[in-house]
Amino acid sequence: MNQQIENKVVVITGASSGLGAETARHLVKAGAKVVLAARRMERLEALADELAMSHQALVQTDVTDNQQVEALIQQAVSLYGRVDVLLNNAGLMPHSLLEKRKLKEWEQMIDVNIKGVLYGIGAVLPVMQAQKSGHIINVSSVAGHKVRPGSTIYSATKHAVRVISEGLRQEVKPYNIRTTIISPGAVQSELPDSITDPETAKATKAFYDNYAIGADAFARAVLYAIGQPSEVDINEILFRPTAQEY
Repeated sequence: MNQQIENKVVVITGASSGLGAETARHLVKAGAKVVLAARRMERLEALADELAMSHQALVQTDVTDNQQVEALIQQAVSLYGRVDVLLNNAGLMPHSLLEKRKLKEWEQMIDVNIKGVLYGIGAVLPVMQAQKSGHIINVSSVAGHKVRPGSTIYSATKHAVRVISEGLRQEVKPYNIRTTIISPGAVQSELPDSITDPETAKATKAFYDNYAIGADAFARAVLYAIGQPSEVDINEILFRPTAQEY
């Protein structure tokens, strides 16, 4: 076990599948105490059983609801007395061309990918400030660095995550809080499943079938950032499958 990770209290949003679930597996193996949040409670319960976790460490959470995110953090504090790491992982990626005018999907991405991150930061910051320690990890994307037709709104939300994270990094220095942005390329997850436009869905699925690497790549990046000595602040990790040009 990594001594920097063992017994740390880690809250993960979007933990019911994909990147969040795989990271939970790695963290539990490393000796962390995890609190898992997602909308799909049955998925969380199955994961908790797999990891031999208490169901008290599961919190049904819609990250677009600030009160639910506040309740998530309070549950972690009630269980363990502190929060050492928040992994703002929940996200959606319903790609489409702007001309398709999928306004509800645009709003959903803004609500989950931007507001959800802000609600997580807002809920956990007072706890970490009082502790004079903590680590907030926000998930961006390669799409937060580059934009292509069909990914405009998603890229905008993920670029916003990077901007928010950099501002946060500068503001929390007095409180000994670390911040990390993780920007993955094509990694196996349910993100492509949120695409409703048939042509875009077909193209994205083909891209992921050809290039996507396992979710364990993301989990290892998270553990690398958390596992550094307290005086080391890993601010950004950008990674892709070796074969991915974009």
